[in-house]
Amino acid sequence: MRDIDSISGDVVDLAIGMHRELGPGLLESVYEMVLAAQLVRRGYKVSRQQPVDIEFDGMRFEGAFRIDLLVDERLLVEIKSVERLNPAHAKQLLTYLRLTKQPVGLLINFGGATLKEGIRRLVNGYDPSASPRLSANQITE
Repeated sequence: MRDIDSISGDVVDLAIGMHRELGPGLLESVYEMVLAAQLVRRGYKVSRQQPVDIEFDGMRFEGAFRIDLLVDERLLVEIKSVERLNPAHAKQLLTYLRLTKQPVGLLINFGGATLKEGIRRLVNGYDPSASPRLSANQITE
C-alpha cells in the first residue's frame, strides 16, 4: 500500500504538468478525465464520480454526493475550474472527508493562471507531513 503523502505528491505533480500543458478554462470533467487516466497509467486505482451514500436520522440516502476522484481508495480529489477558490469549496471537501472517514483530500482548481494558488491539501484527523501552506484547514495561533 502506497503512503498517502506519496499518492498526494504524485497527484499534485501530474496536476501541475497538466495545467502547464492544457492551461486554464477547460471544463472540470476534462481535467478529471485526463488526471484519472494519468494516475491509472502510473499504476493507481482510480474511481471517477464515485457515489457516496449517507445515513442521517435513521434514513439512508443513496448517491447523496459524488467524489470527483478517489485514488487508491484513500485520497479524495475534488476538481474545480473556477477563477478562484472560495471557502465553500474547502468546506465541501472537508465534509466529504468526514462523511467518508478518509484522512486526506486535495482540492485542485485548474481555472487560475497558475496552479500554485489553486491547490489545497485538507486533512481529517490526519497528521500531515506536507507543507502547512498547502493545508486549507490549518490552525493558526
